[in-house]
Amino acid sequence: MSFFSNLFGRNNDPKSIISFDVINSIYSHLYNEQASLEFKVKGIQENVIVNLFYFPGSLDHEEGNAEIKKAGFNNSYEILNELYKKMNIGTLSEEMIQEGLEYDFIHIEFYSEPTAEEKKFFKRSIKNFLIFFCSTNSLETNDFRMLYSGRHFYDYTKGLLESEVIDVNNPKNESETIGIRDFKLVLQGICQHLNIEIPKSVELPSSENLVESEEVTPETFEEFIQLVSRGNIEESELKEQSEKLFENFKRPAEDYHDIVEGHFEFFENIDAWNSDWKFDPEDAEYFISEMIGEDLNFEYPEETYSHDLFPYIQSALEKRGFELMSYNTNGDNYLFFVANKEDVDRILELSELTKIEIDQL
Repeated sequence: MSFFSNLFGRNNDPKSIISFDVINSIYSHLYNEQASLEFKVKGIQENVIVNLFYFPGSLDHEEGNAEIKKAGFNNSYEILNELYKKMNIGTLSEEMIQEGLEYDFIHIEFYSEPTAEEKKFFKRSIKNFLIFFCSTNSLETNDFRMLYSGRHFYDYTKGLLESEVIDVNNPKNESETIGIRDFKLVLQGICQHLNIEIPKSVELPSSENLVESEEVTPETFEEFIQLVSRGNIEESELKEQSEKLFENFKRPAEDYHDIVEGHFEFFENIDAWNSDWKFDPEDAEYFISEMIGEDLNFEYPEETYSHDLFPYIQSALEKRGFELMSYNTNGDNYLFFVANKEDVDRILELSELTKIEIDQL
């Protein structure tokens, strides 16, 4: 393995989990034990995917070679040099390329909440962190640089080339800010998943075990119902609904339509608003006011309707400590409810556990 010096200081802040000591421990496991991981991290939507790839081999196949040619390059080493230039890592000379050495990198992929702009179109936002190793003032590998992309890598070579250098201490935009925040959780989750000891100097992003699986019980559904109803439910109704949803949860996947019907039946028993995907501001003000038990008025530009109203609704609700959410009907309608802002993260966690799909808007 050959790496090259550059003029930057080492990325080893002893307080940060995004540091060489932590990254190198993860790399060591990927290299020696298991090159690919896919698992759940609490607080992260869907599974986290971790892969150890390398130049030239990971791009040396029919599809990869076609992507390289399409991008205007002759081989994967030329792609690597383009990435090294971005990151201020010394590039490979022709002699080095002829040696045919392998150059490893780690690709970590996960989903986060979308940015304010993305929320108009997406329920979640993909985050790609690409970690490349190098040397700083040393002949040994003692440092790393990272590229970031908030796009899907349908064409992997293009995805690599379009990725941008990311400075975790100075994010350039909201996408990077959200990505860095969740990347810290992901790194902690990877270490806990692999039983890697995190240095005691590191300030952990979470005090929890992020990979400990939580058993689903009727009490799980009780907590879910309490949160999505903001406690506005009778004890007897709470017990009845939680038992129904738990029995629903245990049904086989082929009963999908009946399971979904059970979810709809539940939301009909709490304060929810079933709306067509087209709705106007007056509808929103009326029904949300009904749900929160007080008048809600919000400012919005003229000719603004449906999902374009969400930022203005959420801003007005946030001042009252609320957030508008929706059960994902997988259709052309919304099933809205109002949650306490402080409960949103837990509702999303319980949504994944209970398989009752809830969307942030």
